[in-house]
Amino acid sequence: MRADARKNYDHLLVVARNVFMEAGADASLRDIARRAEVGLGTLYRHFPTREALIEALLRSSFEALAERAMALKDSATSDEALVVWLKEIIAFTHEHRGVIAPMMGAIEDPDSALHESCVTLRAAGASLLARAQADGKARADLDGSALFDLIAALAWLREQPSHAARADHIFDVISGAILTRKEGLTRLLS
Repeated sequence: MRADARKNYDHLLVVARNVFMEAGADASLRDIARRAEVGLGTLYRHFPTREALIEALLRSSFEALAERAMALKDSATSDEALVVWLKEIIAFTHEHRGVIAPMMGAIEDPDSALHESCVTLRAAGASLLARAQADGKARADLDGSALFDLIAALAWLREQPSHAARADHIFDVISGAILTRKEGLTRLLS
């Protein structure tokens, strides 16, 4: 990539991150280009779709969340690792308002720019779930897809102003339903 093109690319990512933090993942791409002081064509040359832009913005965060899951597998009990990771990914999706809908669409669409990153993230969660299941600490009737759905539901709930106050309690309820061992659950959830 030429130096000026790289500069535009990097600048667009910085501006897009700021705009998405303000307005959510549905923010106007035209507004992003305007704030970056580039033409809309320049934005589309670098990011042909909204999903491509979101994927570029979230790729390193998704990789970090997947790496975090692997680190938790090595440093925490299986139930604790699962609950900690769930809290972290839900906090991440809350911080990146509106990203859960594109993620949920992308997980089922192999042609989506976000698909591979979302599949990697789901696999990271599934590995934590499988470890907890193998230890007898998580329900055996869940899989990575169901876990991803629960994450999406909890993230959506947290995004709703009228429900946000109950989000932590609902997280505790759902975590308790995922885990099979009730002793120590309070310790894990606090």
